[in-house]
Amino acid sequence: MVPSLTFGTLRFIVVSLAIFAQIYLFVRLRTAIRSTERPERFKRLAVCLAGAGIGLLFAMNVFILIRPIPWFDAPAPVQALLFYLPAVWGFGSILSALLLAFSQAAWGLGLAVARLFKRAAHRPWGEPADPGRRLFLQAGAGAIAAAPLILSGYGAAWAARTHEVRELALPFGLPLRVVQLTDHHAGPYMTREDLRRYADAVIALDPELFVLTGDYVSNSLAFLPGCLEEMARVRARYGTFATLGNHEHWVANPDRLRAVFRQYGVPLLNNAHRVIRTAKGPFAVAGIDDMRFGKDDLDAALRGLDPAIPTILLSHRPEIFPEAAGRGIALTLAGHYHGGQIKLRLPGGDLSLAHLRTPWPEGLFRIDGSHLYVSRGIGTTFTPVRLGARPEITVFHLT
Repeated sequence: MVPSLTFGTLRFIVVSLAIFAQIYLFVRLRTAIRSTERPERFKRLAVCLAGAGIGLLFAMNVFILIRPIPWFDAPAPVQALLFYLPAVWGFGSILSALLLAFSQAAWGLGLAVARLFKRAAHRPWGEPADPGRRLFLQAGAGAIAAAPLILSGYGAAWAARTHEVRELALPFGLPLRVVQLTDHHAGPYMTREDLRRYADAVIALDPELFVLTGDYVSNSLAFLPGCLEEMARVRARYGTFATLGNHEHWVANPDRLRAVFRQYGVPLLNNAHRVIRTAKGPFAVAGIDDMRFGKDDLDAALRGLDPAIPTILLSHRPEIFPEAAGRGIALTLAGHYHGGQIKLRLPGGDLSLAHLRTPWPEGLFRIDGSHLYVSRGIGTTFTPVRLGARPEITVFHLT
């Protein structure tokens, strides 16, 4: 089992790193500006502008994260300037600061070791300052600082907008083609146009059953109607079923949420199930509420259901899996972790904050005869950047 990193600990780490990054980068910029041979007045102005720019980008990013911004279909230049630029800076600045701090520490350690060797060899230490060498070092530091920002821009502009269709064949008890979408996070970084594109992609896959496993919005209920209207365009033979995620509970109470789902004709399985009859036999779809911010109740979801009927359980979070497997549920579908969203692929395994928080961050898992699949989802949260974890539409060919 992977050690669990709590949400509170994770938030403290990220906030601390973000604040450290702004201060550290400003100090490095100020030092670089003051080391130039420009007039003193120019240097003072440049330092003030650098500090104001860093402060403004950071403040804009914080504002976007904590305040609902129900701005529908903002023009592309406005979206890039007001939403994506601060968000890319927010994530990229953390990586830039960490890389610069690491390289500075490594350089200082290298110099200290070199001094020790010089002293041991009784050779004098020190040499005249070389302007060319100083410029080379400044250019290297600039490249180190810029690389994460470029990578973040790529992760927001391209990697987060190109999805993968992943297909899996699993035993179930009867033939069924199921498509799962999860973690839409409709908002400034998942527009109505983006949602329409995903709905069209699902329609082209011709699912017999279409399931949605939570987090339809980012931080405003205003985006939920548009999201559900697009998802309702998918006409699967045996219907569409949904369950709630944590973000829905953050923006509205359960009664309001149920009303919106009813209005757009998307059945919400909140600690409930539905039995569906087919020519090959019956199957059931059950759903539970979010396991942290809702009131999940697996007993209520399965009450009255014949255990012999093959069942698909919808849960926003995958942590229900051991209990679901113990109840003989054939397939549990979940999301929540975005596959890490920003993930390093290392020889010893994948590394992300999600991989530190749960043993089920993404992919297929099995306990006895039960399977769990955790989708990477299609949206993003906290930052629009995805690296190493492409958006995913999942198709299950059940037999």
